[in-house]
This record gives sequence, structure tokens and C-alpha cells, in this order.
Amino acid sequence: YAPIADRLGISKIKVELDDLSLKYLEPEVYYDLVEKIHKKLEEREKTIASIVAEIQHNLDEAGIKATVNGRPKHFFSIYKKMVNKDKTLDQIYDLMAVRAIVDNVKDCYGVLGVIHEMYTPMPGRFKDYIAMPKANMYQSLHTTVIGPEGEPFEVQIRTWEMHRTAEYGIAAHWKYKAGGVREANEEEKMKWLQKILEWQQDLSDNKEFVNVLKQDLDIFQENVYCFSPKGEVINLPAGATPVDFAYMIHSAVGNKMVGARVNGRIVNLDYKLKNGDRVEIMTSQNSKGPSRDWLKIVVTSQARSKINQWFKKEFKQENIAKGRDMMERYIRGKNLPPLSDLMEPEWMEKVQRKYGFQDWDSLLATIGHGGLKAHPQELSEEELLETLSQRPPREEREEGPGHRHSPITVRGIHDVAVRYSRCCNPLPGDEIIGYVTRGRGVSIHRTDCVNILMLPEDERRRLIEAEWEDGSENTGEKFISAIQVEADDAQGMLANITNVINNANISIDLLTARRTKDKRSSIFNISVEITAKDQLEMLINRLQQIPGVREIIRTSN
Repeated sequence: YAPIADRLGISKIKVELDDLSLKYLEPEVYYDLVEKIHKKLEEREKTIASIVAEIQHNLDEAGIKATVNGRPKHFFSIYKKMVNKDKTLDQIYDLMAVRAIVDNVKDCYGVLGVIHEMYTPMPGRFKDYIAMPKANMYQSLHTTVIGPEGEPFEVQIRTWEMHRTAEYGIAAHWKYKAGGVREANEEEKMKWLQKILEWQQDLSDNKEFVNVLKQDLDIFQENVYCFSPKGEVINLPAGATPVDFAYMIHSAVGNKMVGARVNGRIVNLDYKLKNGDRVEIMTSQNSKGPSRDWLKIVVTSQARSKINQWFKKEFKQENIAKGRDMMERYIRGKNLPPLSDLMEPEWMEKVQRKYGFQDWDSLLATIGHGGLKAHPQELSEEELLETLSQRPPREEREEGPGHRHSPITVRGIHDVAVRYSRCCNPLPGDEIIGYVTRGRGVSIHRTDCVNILMLPEDERRRLIEAEWEDGSENTGEKFISAIQVEADDAQGMLANITNVINNANISIDLLTARRTKDKRSSIFNISVEITAKDQLEMLINRLQQIPGVREIIRTSN
């Protein structure tokens, strides 16, 4: 969220999130930093107050109306500088910054002249973000100068409008637009927000959208500023190529691109753009579209996603057919029933939600395209197909206990043919609800089942009241229920758990165990045969009494 706040220009939130993250992720570093900075705080405040008064006096004499104040740098900023430059706190001098706020842009450069006349500027430490704003539309002049006692400090110079944008970003823009004031560059300020909304609409896979967003936030750290033939400034990450430049202008320009000129001469498409380059994109209506090789040279997530999107749209039907063939080959290899028997609407919807696809064709096209290899969760086609095949064959389900006499009443009707949902494993004693499937009868879920809670509004009409009949706990019918036990990684823990289950006269259907990455805990996933909720609660209570058991939760099997 801190990078998102930064990109939206909301530095007030970004700074707070940065410091809170450091406090909780690196508490020793954070509190050590706080303590060391606090020791010299009084001395530093006196120094900065003296500098502020001196600058204010000189600006008044120069006839420039300005508000000058000092501010401490936030802890994460200091920590990042220590890590990146491999320095100790004693070697970092600019722990405080001075900010001058004026009424107009002309006065910004006037203040800069006064500052550089008063103090010696440090070479290479001047940045003009007014002429060339950051990607989040942040604008200020930054300069680092040598103070009266030989210690460097940073000065930021901006207008009041720039200050509001720096503090509140797009939120400031919305506020002032609501007040009736229309800013000349409001479309520019909204550009990135519009871009991510376009990505969300274009990408069928929600996880791919999050991945693209993260990549976009990560790479825009060091920027290069290039110019279009009309003089428009295009802000790109370091290492960007003309292909990135083309897609930054518009996806249609990128898709029709056939070459590029930089500073008047033709360059290769993998040319690394530099600050101040004037870039002209050559296009042709006869272009057959982007090349897959471009994916190896682009660095912006916008270019990468637009290229992938073009190929997905261009070959969507082909990819859908290919994806379906891959599924069918996999299922035949596992000796499972035909794909048509396994692909029921209820199950398809569940799989779509699990993997974040908007529709089934998008899922098939992604498998055919090979896009799952770049999935944020590193899912392969094999893993996805394994998930799809986890349902038992139709014949086996129809002969299961859910299709014999059922101890469930559905809206006052007894002995209804129902199926017990495997996503939440309802037990006699649980509060339940029915879901009318398409041609498959009624599926019974717990009322707290995540699939029921997340049902779209138009699907909720399929829900139907259901309850266990009196005495259903005593029928002797066996239900599979799953629990997850987290415990200390101690010798004999597995034996202790299985002994408790055996002593309770409960059969184990499946048990898996694994260590956590830090090797301090063990996770046991256990499926057991249970007759009612009371029996499961009794078992959980007994397991909780084992020394070293930390947490037990009920899961799906």
C-alpha cells in the first residue's frame, strides 16, 4: 500500500505506512534509530531553527513572500539511506530538511537563487521536479547545500498548490475539483489511475492484474525523462526502450510500431533510453502487430501487459481450443471420466473464483497461452489441471451417502436427494443452507461457508432453507471432516496426536504433515470420520490439551 500511496502522490499516508512497516518488520532497527536520533534532537532543532530564521530573513530582504519551516526526515527514509549507501547514522548528516513554500513558480526559482547565494550547493544534488514532474505528479525543487557548521541539509522549494499535491496527491485533486476549481493538468494527474483501471478491465485474471500492478510499482524507482517530437515529457523507468516509450503513448502506437528514431537517427528497438532523448516512433498500418521477442526487452509492466493482451486477443479462440485439448489429454491420462462429466457449472464457478478468472473461456485461453507459468502464485498448468480433476467421478458421487436417504429437511420437505458440499463438509449439528444446482439437486453447505458468503447477488436466489432432522446425530452415518493442527516442531508430536484420535474411537481418513519455513512449527492436516459436530468438538478439545499444540481450525478436505 505504501508504493500505491506514493504513486497516487499521497505522501502523508506513504510516510506513515513506511515508518509503521519499519517499526513492525524491523523493530530492533526502528527503536535503535529512534533512540539515537532523539539523543541529538535538541541540538539539531536549534541548528535547523537558526537556518530557517536566516533563510526567512534573506527572502524577506529579497522581497520574496515565503513560508519557511524545518522538518525531520522520517525514520524509513533515514534507514533506506543507511542501507543503500552502507553508512552508519553518524555518517548521515542531512537528517533534517528545510522547506520553503511560495505563491508562484517564478518565486520558486527566486528562492533557489537566494539559497545558493547563501550556502554552497553540493554538486549533483540539485533536482528540478517542477520542469519534469515525477510519475505521481510530484513537483518541487530539491537542492542539498552545506550549512554554516559544515553539515549538509536538504532544501525543498514549492508552491502552495504543489504542496497540497505532494501531501494529498490525487485526493487533493478530487477535493479541489469538488469545490468547483478545475486544474489545467487534472487529466495528467489522473493518468496513472486511469491506466490501472484499464488494466483491471483488460486482464481476465485478477492475480495477473495484481502482479502487473506490483511490477509497475517496483520498477518506477529511478526514472529517465524523454521527449516526444512535440516536446511532451514522457517519464520512464531506467533501462526503458523505444518499445516501452511507444506503449506509454498508446497501445495502438505500440501495436503498429515498426521502428524508432532517437535524436534523429534510427536505433535498435532494444536501445536503452537516456535522459533528454527525443524519441520518434515509426508506425505502419501494414504492421502485423508486436513480436514476442519484445517481451524480452521491455521493462514496463504496461508494455508487457499490452503485448500479452494483443496475443491473447489475436489467438484467443486458438488458445481456448488448445487449453481444452490440454485438459482433456491430462484427464484421459489420469483415467478420469470425460471432461464433459467433470465440468459442471457449480464446480466451474468454484474453480474460476479460486484462480481469479472472469469466465471459463478466459481460464482455458490462459492455459493454452501458457500464461499460468507467470502466475503470481507460480501455478503451472499441471497444478491447475490437478485441481480440476480432484472431484470424484459422477458415478461415484451419485452412489455416495448424500444421494441415499438424507437426514435433512429442505424447506419443510423430508427425504430430499442432496449432496454434502466438500468445500465446507457440513456435519449434523452445523447450521446449514441449501444451494439449488443446475440439474444436480440440492448441495448442502454450512452457513459460514466462504463459497456461500461470496455468492454473487444474482446467484443468491438459488439458496434454500435447510436443517438437520431430529436425531440426525444418532443415525451412525459417517461424514468426512477435516481439521488443521498447528503445533511445536517437537519429537513425538505426531504420535501424541494420532493416539488422541485413536483413543476417541475415531478413524483417520487422511493425514499429512509438514514443517513451516522457520522450522519452529509443524502443520498437520487431518481428515477423520465423524458422526456429528459434537464428536468433532470433543476431539478438538482433547487435541488442544496436548502440550505444544498451538491452534486447531476446521478446514475443507
